[in-house]
Amino acid sequence: QDYYIGLDDSADDLVIGLGSAVGTTPAISVDENQMTTFGKAALGATLTDTSNTGSVTLDFNAYQNFILTFTGNVTLANPSTESAGQSGIIVIIQDGTGSRTLATGDQFEWPGGSVGTISTAANAIDVVPYFVSATGSIKCGTPQLAFA
Repeated sequence: QDYYIGLDDSADDLVIGLGSAVGTTPAISVDENQMTTFGKAALGATLTDTSNTGSVTLDFNAYQNFILTFTGNVTLANPSTESAGQSGIIVIIQDGTGSRTLATGDQFEWPGGSVGTISTAANAIDVVPYFVSATGSIKCGTPQLAFA
């Protein structure tokens, strides 16, 4: 595959794309206002971890989304890798036994001040949205429960 990096003088855009010349198939374009346009969907890196129990520290430098299967009770420990503006989801899957609980460090902030209630049925799947408002401040949304 051929790729190019070039300046589209007519639009004053920095362009990275597929092909042999600027304008062939733009993948990423950055305009003079630093607005970035992607030619297709932008995918955040996703961690899929099928065995989580005890203290678990999420790596926000490496991943945007997390799919965690609980094989025991889990405490999400305070990370040191989050940056303001990051957002994504944490998917919690109960293993075939279920009844696993979730606790979090104090950097995970929840509506009403209490850790969100998750499903405990065997094989239940919940989704927790999050937004990092500042280093040490991860705003967690109310868990969306019991996806099939």
